[in-house]
Amino acid sequence: MVQNFYLKVAKMVEVKGSVIVDTIDAIKGKFGDEVYNKILNNLNENDRKIFGNLVLDLGWYNLDGFVRLLEQDVSVTLNGDEKLLIARSEALFEKQLKGIYRFFIKLGSAEFVIKNLSLVHKTYFRGVTIDVKMESSNRAAVRYTGFEKQHRIIGFSIIGFFKKALEMSGAKDVNPYYTTSIEENKGYCDLAIMWSGK
Repeated sequence: MVQNFYLKVAKMVEVKGSVIVDTIDAIKGKFGDEVYNKILNNLNENDRKIFGNLVLDLGWYNLDGFVRLLEQDVSVTLNGDEKLLIARSEALFEKQLKGIYRFFIKLGSAEFVIKNLSLVHKTYFRGVTIDVKMESSNRAAVRYTGFEKQHRIIGFSIIGFFKKALEMSGAKDVNPYYTTSIEENKGYCDLAIMWSGK
């Protein structure tokens, strides 16, 4: 029993506080405090305490709680349409990729961007590994290991992240899609990315 507890704790996936802060700021900025409070009220007591108080940029938080926040955000502000989270994530990541992570975007080099985005994502998640394989000059495969079935909504944000980063590097017709999804619960998910241009 004790051994199983430690294994479960060791597997916990965490998300960087800065991701949560940016998400909360984006919700409040677009919809106001009243809508954010409605989202908070739909959460369990523990999550309300965390996301209703100061979230530290440099802190680490359980990804399960952040997923529940995103699910309520989608329910309240996007009428339950999770796919709209891709476009919202693109806008959020564009700000980050023009800011502190701008050195990961190299105009005209999609390969450079893809290979280095795994370094960016390692700063966002703890308990998740990311492997990138260039399959051709216009196709890559990215494997995330560590996400669990309940983290499936994060998959939409990942698509938005790669799509925006590649478009900012000058790639055209960017098409990221899952060949193995998070909800398949295999312990990993595989994202295929295709594009045209440089």
